[in-house]
Amino acid sequence: MTSLPRPRTLALPAVLAALLVGLPLSGAPVASAEQRADKAAYASVTGSAEFVLPYYPDHDVRTFTFDAHADPYSQPLPGIPTGLPTDARGTVTVSHYSAERDRTYTSEGRVDCLVTGPHTATLTAIITKVSPGGPDNVGERVGFSVYDGGKDKGRSDDRVGFSWNGVNLLPGGDTAPAEAPVGTCMAPAPYAPVTKGGYTVRHAELLPPPKG
Repeated sequence: MTSLPRPRTLALPAVLAALLVGLPLSGAPVASAEQRADKAAYASVTGSAEFVLPYYPDHDVRTFTFDAHADPYSQPLPGIPTGLPTDARGTVTVSHYSAERDRTYTSEGRVDCLVTGPHTATLTAIITKVSPGGPDNVGERVGFSVYDGGKDKGRSDDRVGFSWNGVNLLPGGDTAPAEAPVGTCMAPAPYAPVTKGGYTVRHAELLPPPKG
């Protein structure tokens, strides 16, 4: 598999570290990691749902299953020993039934980032396992977005988005554009309507770094 082009590396770890420890907090008080001892109050995205691609009608069945939970400041990085407020844990499962081939392909991923707003979330996961015949992308990061629309007369108004199928490309020159790498918590807007099942987004504000 041809390696993907990588963007120019900036000195982001040092910048982020400075931001995390150097800026005063203003506005409404935000609970610290120590104050929010009850991890049930952390952000999460859970559920399983089928969805359709509005721009590509077919008879395939696509399903995302999320069990993602915020775990702030749990993954130290070079230059950022505390980790980030968006650190997360959990799993993602992707299932795609191909009507043309009469076969189901699955992928599993380890969640590494989660950020939420009211009714919305973006998360990323590192692919750890792919079923035979599936894409050769073990070790790559993929992105997802979720809109939790609740229930409307018994039917879900949820939507999802994801970082492949032409929404994350690097066009340029005369060659076909390559798929771009995905950074932590990066995903497009949730553009695909859910047709069966649904998701629950539990929003929580990002926490300041732990004291000390």
